[in-house]
Amino acid sequence: MASLPEAEERPEFRFGEGRISGVLSVFLGALCVLAVLCFRYPELLTTPELRAVLPLDLVRVVLFCANALALLFGALCFALGGQRRLAFTGIALAALAVGLGGSWVETPESVESARYVGVDWFVLDLLVLALVFLPLERFLALHPRQYVFRRGWRTDLAHFFVSHLLVQLTVLLTLSPAKLLLSGVVDPDFQARVAALPLAVQFVLALVLADLFQYAAHRAMHTVPALWRFHAIHHSSTCMDWLAGSRLHLVDIVITRAMSFLPLFALGVDDTALTAYLVFVSFQAVWIHANLRTRIGPLRWLLASPEFHHWHHSAEKEAVDRNFAVHLPWLDRLFGTAYLPDRWPERYGIEGDPVPESWPAQLVWPFRG
Repeated sequence: MASLPEAEERPEFRFGEGRISGVLSVFLGALCVLAVLCFRYPELLTTPELRAVLPLDLVRVVLFCANALALLFGALCFALGGQRRLAFTGIALAALAVGLGGSWVETPESVESARYVGVDWFVLDLLVLALVFLPLERFLALHPRQYVFRRGWRTDLAHFFVSHLLVQLTVLLTLSPAKLLLSGVVDPDFQARVAALPLAVQFVLALVLADLFQYAAHRAMHTVPALWRFHAIHHSSTCMDWLAGSRLHLVDIVITRAMSFLPLFALGVDDTALTAYLVFVSFQAVWIHANLRTRIGPLRWLLASPEFHHWHHSAEKEAVDRNFAVHLPWLDRLFGTAYLPDRWPERYGIEGDPVPESWPAQLVWPFRG
């Protein structure tokens, strides 16, 4: 188990000091402001695919409750007296959300958006993942003394934020190679037969073939020096938790996703099966990086888990350049790159810590030669 810095020996949060309520107030208040802006400017800040399926009446109810909680937690923090800066910030953000229109803000009746940023996707994904994984990491923590706001969390949140905002750009850049390479090559009759298969069969096909291509791309990221400089950003985190997996350079995202889309585009997988695959891998990608001590017994060679993927991020010599599969560990056994001893890694990151810590520095670092 990784040793923790001396500063993390004391508890991060203590009941009664006001910090828990203050952090919750700021977190909810900030998300409420962004959500209200999405309602006001949907053509600029929302993704058409998500906008088409979200139940807006329910979203307004959630927004109202979240804003009320932000005010309530801010007032509680202020009453406890220990973290008044957090209290003022949370209350101010909640008040700003109300001033911008709150949950009853008017939305344009017709929305057309050729160019947009995915603020709605960022808000929804961050809220859901935080609600799921933060409690899990408190009750099932591999490193119980690791802080929620541990070293590097701001950098990882910045990566999370930017990758969600640029969702249109990354989708375009990842789909374009598949369309360019396979247009006019793939047989439409073959794709129709694949789309007619049961959804469960299509899901498994998508999972296996996408991970096979991702395995190749991931292994190349570790063996080709020019690619490693981009992928090293992902490995630079010295702490593993639900947010650590977001530390990915945009070039890394585009290359890896483009490779995984190739077989899916060639197969012509049904949209429902493709959506199921994307939802599954989105949660699994967070789970395998999480600060969780969960083991899945004999299934550990069937499905990637924190036990398997933490070793991929280990700085221990025996684990370097191992466990490349993102979803299916048996691929590593097949290609001779598996490493899964009956213990957890003692340290994470890259030997020597060559990668800078801030998001802007990490963005330009691979290009600096």
